[in-house]
Amino acid sequence: MLLAVFATALIVNVATGSTGAATGPPAPPADTTPDTTPDTTPDTSDREPTDEEPTEAARLLLFWGDGCPHCEREHEFLDELEVRWPRLVVERYEVWYDVDNRALFRATAESLGFDASSVPTTVVGDRVWVGFSDAIGEQIELTVGSLLGDVDPAEAAEAAESTTVDVPGFGSVDVGDRSLIVATVLISFVDGLNPCSLWVLSVLLALVLHSQSRSRVLLVGTVFLLVTSLLYGLFIVGAYSALDYVDEAAWIRLVIAAVAGAFGLIHLGGYFRSGGPSLSIPDSRKPGLYRRMRALAQSERSLPAVLTGTATLAVGVSLLETPCSAGLPLLWTDLLASNDVSAGGAVALFSLYLAIFLLDELALFGAAVVTMRATKLQEHHGRMLKLVSGVLMVVLAITMLFAPEQLESLTGTLMVFGGAALAVAVLVGLERLRSGHAPTRHAT
Repeated sequence: MLLAVFATALIVNVATGSTGAATGPPAPPADTTPDTTPDTTPDTSDREPTDEEPTEAARLLLFWGDGCPHCEREHEFLDELEVRWPRLVVERYEVWYDVDNRALFRATAESLGFDASSVPTTVVGDRVWVGFSDAIGEQIELTVGSLLGDVDPAEAAEAAESTTVDVPGFGSVDVGDRSLIVATVLISFVDGLNPCSLWVLSVLLALVLHSQSRSRVLLVGTVFLLVTSLLYGLFIVGAYSALDYVDEAAWIRLVIAAVAGAFGLIHLGGYFRSGGPSLSIPDSRKPGLYRRMRALAQSERSLPAVLTGTATLAVGVSLLETPCSAGLPLLWTDLLASNDVSAGGAVALFSLYLAIFLLDELALFGAAVVTMRATKLQEHHGRMLKLVSGVLMVVLAITMLFAPEQLESLTGTLMVFGGAALAVAVLVGLERLRSGHAPTRHAT
């Protein structure tokens, strides 16, 4: 149910990219374009074509927008493909300012079952790609090559299946490339290790456990997680909507990366020293939160009052913890928007993000319900979580500022996250070394 709410909001946002509904749309491209006579020039290469080798021209449709930087990259890529394969017929339709081309875009989308909302969109046969990256270019090249007989069709099919997932209501959708899936999994996992939310949930469960009622613990934890997840999900959808709207403003991406990097540095500062700037829940707010949680734990309170108070507490906590965890979802939504992921792909990746984000809190909650014991987040746990999230924010921010192409391939993505893990290990080692050499104070 919760994922359905998020998915609906995301679909509405992406659907606004198309203005109005076409009345009497033209027929699909195959019926509206002039007949293209296949190239009958004899093959002058050393080998003779076999009977199974296709000799007709391959046809590629590109729907693009004037001023779209990703479209410009694909234009250059397709220019190279046309030189390499003269039998490749590329038809390019500008859809931002040309009404007829936009209607053709919608008609093609309707006939093939995809969403006509983002550019560039590339169509080869029944294959559709939304956005452009090195990985997508490789898939297009393999598909065209297989149609022209230069690439094994099995290899092209394997590349196509590697980034296609089934989404209820959308069917098979391409989520961009494998690097986006890996980045989503890793960012959401680290984002889920949020010391602010984990601290409140652990304390709340510890207090409610005094009632010795498993059903009350189950209901209180469920309401808390539902409300905080809903608000956090709306924050991510809002960030994605804004970044998708200003997709072509390059300076926005620089600002996002800089802000997330600053958040990461503040988290790192919280690991190495106490005091100073912090994005965690302020100490001045904690006594008030303790009072509210103790009130919820009182056994004489009715269950509806407890659940209402839990929902109110969850709203307040969500507002307080947003700065604590805003950097990673901002970087992730920026990555999603920059790759022009389709509506179906965005829903699939968002669902994956939220599911992994909740894993640690669900584990904490499940353990409390089953064992009727609470696991409280200690100070040293919080410091370590700040270190991990801070390092990842800084590394991702630097990557998106100076080498964003690294996140367009699986190898580059793994290298970026591997570098972040190595940096965490080095910093932990240095901190332990420093602590081991710190002078010991003797009582006098």
